[in-house]
Amino acid sequence: MKQIDRLRAHGLFEARVPRYTSYPTAPVFAPEIGSMEQTEALSALDPGDPVSVYLHIPFCERLCWFCACRTQGTKTLSPVESYIATLEQELALLKRILPAGLRMGRMHWGGGTPTILPPELIHRLAQAVKAVIPPTGDWEFSVEIDPTMVDRHKIAALAAEGMNRASLGIQDFDSKVQNAIGRLQPFDVTRHCVEDLRAAGIQSLNADLVYGLPHQDITRLDDTVSKVLDLAPDRIALFGYAHVPWMSKRQRLIDEKSLPKEVERFHLAEYAATRFRDAGYRSIGIDHFSKPDDGLARAMETGRLRRNFQGYVDDSCSTLIGLGASSVSRLPTGYIQNASATPAYVQRIEAGELAGARGHMMSHADLLRARAIEMIMCDFQLDFAELSREFGALAEALRPETALVIDRFDGMVQVRHDGFEILPEGRALTRIIANCFDAYAPMNGRYSQAS
Repeated sequence: MKQIDRLRAHGLFEARVPRYTSYPTAPVFAPEIGSMEQTEALSALDPGDPVSVYLHIPFCERLCWFCACRTQGTKTLSPVESYIATLEQELALLKRILPAGLRMGRMHWGGGTPTILPPELIHRLAQAVKAVIPPTGDWEFSVEIDPTMVDRHKIAALAAEGMNRASLGIQDFDSKVQNAIGRLQPFDVTRHCVEDLRAAGIQSLNADLVYGLPHQDITRLDDTVSKVLDLAPDRIALFGYAHVPWMSKRQRLIDEKSLPKEVERFHLAEYAATRFRDAGYRSIGIDHFSKPDDGLARAMETGRLRRNFQGYVDDSCSTLIGLGASSVSRLPTGYIQNASATPAYVQRIEAGELAGARGHMMSHADLLRARAIEMIMCDFQLDFAELSREFGALAEALRPETALVIDRFDGMVQVRHDGFEILPEGRALTRIIANCFDAYAPMNGRYSQAS
């Protein structure tokens, strides 16, 4: 209880802060930044530097109640086929803009449910992307997979197009929890999906779990963790459920009284993390785990771990091109997000312009703070020697915030010769500590719980 009291005193169970998958965070993006800035930044890319590509498929056959992603339900393929045609138009616009010779080092399909696509649309879309941005010889192609919405034919099509990493949405295997979040997914269905993926040669598997869901307790979570360990994924993401019904109306279907309280959430996360570590997984950042020989563990060991909208990654590409409705591009000049609503996105593309609708141009001060926050989130430390190598004298601008953190989180951080390190007992506070370096987002804004 003493540790809980210390964490409570530092605001863990009350604070609402960003997850810092970007800096500045998306609520800071402004409508004054759009397709013109998007076009200029894309045309100025260095063709010698490979890029990452994120492609958003916003369609689901079922809308899970816990989800806060930009998605829409459909029972037919007609809107999906129309959307693929719009993506092809977006790619045609990009082809006119991007410098010749640009290559793709990574591609990720997210959603929604990318595996809503039948094999013919999988081939059509993948080939359209590769025709505009050919892949490098060692590229990674990952896809978010709903095990209830995939079969061997779809897996074979994805494998034929180069998919070499699959990310399985699991959340929780307990039937009571699944009923409470509107996502029925028997373990046997997921196990068969894993077997089919491995039979197709897809050996790199991720599993996405969520803690803090309705009716979740240690016993139910323990059973889910045991089943996940039986599947032996290479990476595990353990996300805290973000109850934000003001953003996602479908979350109003979830009974708030059934949600674990703040301290219960903390114990759920700690219990699962301990089980994963005991099973031989390495802790990666605040909420990921990987096998010791996985690229994520190697990136952490060598200081190459990075954070983006997919969470923790070992992606070395400095540019991310987002395709589709609501996708965010991370460009050398800043962030630009496509129109979020699918009709608005389609309207812009059909008008012959890129779909950038809002964004943020990065100043030198922004770049410094972004790197500092990423360092805290990935490495649990702030190293002024490293910041000075990257930013010169500008790094000194963060001295006041650093002194504040060292004073405010005494006992949770340790002073280094030129910076600080978050101690293991303080790592639950990482997002709150990172928030101290955020020049835009106020503490206790409308974000997810820090715990």
